[in-house]
Amino acid sequence: MTNMPNSFEARLRAVEDKLAIYDLLATHPLSADTGEQDLIEAIYTDGVIFDRGPHLDGAQGRDAMVQLVQRDEHRAAIAGGLAHFGSLPLVDVSGDTAVAVSYLALITPDHEGAPRDLPNHGLSQGYRIHRVLANRWTLERDTDGWRIASRTLFPADGTGAALDLLRAAGAEHLHNSR
Repeated sequence: MTNMPNSFEARLRAVEDKLAIYDLLATHPLSADTGEQDLIEAIYTDGVIFDRGPHLDGAQGRDAMVQLVQRDEHRAAIAGGLAHFGSLPLVDVSGDTAVAVSYLALITPDHEGAPRDLPNHGLSQGYRIHRVLANRWTLERDTDGWRIASRTLFPADGTGAALDLLRAAGAEHLHNSR
């Protein structure tokens, strides 16, 4: 038996929460691929912590998130066709907090690829997957709705921190759904 809310209102609230979180996390790629300050400010808490592991710099605070996405290096990636492609997240809600786990692929045009024609879709040199990451998002609800409070991501290479993150998420989800 799953740990489901009993009343209609509680079940409706659970559905609304998950939909709001899906919308929130679907906004992340748009904010990262455009660098739009208003989008970034709308989805993160003031004290957000962004951890990209030991080899890439992160950010602490909403202003630092804005600076990270608006710096020249990120603008160059955007101009090169950067696309963040996210998976549907696994979401566990507990009151005004939630945890979501998802995958994120960083995709860029393959400027060195051989041109290929796809009937009815045109000619393309294709795209390459630069990196696939495992993400753990913590979310908080405030008076304006759900916001991202922290995000940790690691390369999904089958070992190390990403695998630990995914295993823990699976165990936590199983525990919460009982």
